[in-house]
Amino acid sequence: MSSIKIRTKRMEDGKTQIRMLIAHPMEHGRNRDPKTNALIPAHFIQELTIEHNKNIIISGNTGANISKDPYFAFMLKGGNAGDKIVISWVDNLGNEDIQEHVIK
Repeated sequence: MSSIKIRTKRMEDGKTQIRMLIAHPMEHGRNRDPKTNALIPAHFIQELTIEHNKNIIISGNTGANISKDPYFAFMLKGGNAGDKIVISWVDNLGNEDIQEHVIK
């Protein structure tokens, strides 16, 4: 099961709203385990990429300052029914995920 949930909504002005929720702990490495008082190791998304019909529209580096289970939303100029949105991420431990979504 993917950690990425994607929702799209075509707007009347010709734009498409893209919203995504990523299930990820996003630990920055400075929190302590309440039972052992040991530091919880850093574990966060480092790279986030969004593609529209195989064209990269957003590619960026993120860091440990983003909250757990991050939510991102943006407007895409254009976007038609049947267009494909692909979202992928890679974290600092080498884990990765990818999810495809077709605009309706």
